[in-house]
Amino acid sequence: MKRIALLAAAAALTIPLAAWASARDDLNAFARGLKGLDGQFAQKVFDANGKLKETTSGRVALSAPRLFRWEYKQPHPQLIVADGKKVWVYDPDLQQVTVRPQGVEEQNSPLAALIDPSKLDRDFRVADAGDADGLEWLLLSPKNEEQASFQSAKLGFGQGGLAKMQIVDALGQRTEIAFSGWKRNPSFAAGTFAYKPPQGVDVIGEER
Repeated sequence: MKRIALLAAAAALTIPLAAWASARDDLNAFARGLKGLDGQFAQKVFDANGKLKETTSGRVALSAPRLFRWEYKQPHPQLIVADGKKVWVYDPDLQQVTVRPQGVEEQNSPLAALIDPSKLDRDFRVADAGDADGLEWLLLSPKNEEQASFQSAKLGFGQGGLAKMQIVDALGQRTEIAFSGWKRNPSFAAGTFAYKPPQGVDVIGEER
């Protein structure tokens, strides 16, 4: 394992500067002046052996500095809302809401670097990941591995900005997300990043 890591590090040092600049510049251009995002996503989850476990789709919205809304619509609805202090996860099928403090693991999301580029070099080790599928890729590895919720993430940029994201968690499970229909700095409807549990649902965790 150590030998593989050393070989990977050596290979990274040989990447042409022009390729690095292109991938990094794509991210910088996409993030420039960005205070909010709203778009659609299609997500696939693979186990550590590469077997497809789940396919979902929905809507994602982000707003600086720590607000996000991740809404699964197909095949089973689920809503995740971060209001800056707490994260709410609502499962309509189970009639259950889980609430927890919005800790470091949420703040260190790869998408947070889009809204606040200062987080990029502060929170992640950044490396060029080359060209694939017509996209320029950046590899992000959390500097604080103990508090991170993932091992690594790859961001793929095309002419329309961020097109894909790939995340590998601590168990080797891989999540691939394709984005579309991005709206930059939209006017969000009131309540987009707020959540109040419906009456009659079970609430797990501390609400206050």
